[in-house]
Formats: sequence, structure tokens, C-alpha cells
Amino acid sequence: MSKIGLLKELWDFLKTRKRFWLAPIIIIFIILSILIIFVQSSAVVPFIYSLF
Repeated sequence: MSKIGLLKELWDFLKTRKRFWLAPIIIIFIILSILIIFVQSSAVVPFIYSLF
């Protein structure tokens, strides 16, 4: 399943079930996962560590 298909299915679920309050939570999870993937092997780790 492609990433676009997954996002479309998620959006359809939110739209059908009227669960728009879940959107900010999902967006935060996506941003944090991208941050974790980006920071795994870079010199930015000490700076990100200080945020948490």
C-alpha cells in the first residue's frame, strides 16, 4: 500500500466518522517520527536532546 493511499484512507476515516479532533494528534506524531528519522545519524542529536 502506498503512503498516499494510506493518507487518503486516513482522511476518509476522519471525514466519515467526524473525528477531526484526531488530526492534530496525527500531525504531531508524523512530525515527531520525521524528526526521529532525520536525527538518528546526524550531528544535531545533542541539540534535539536538550529540547526534551
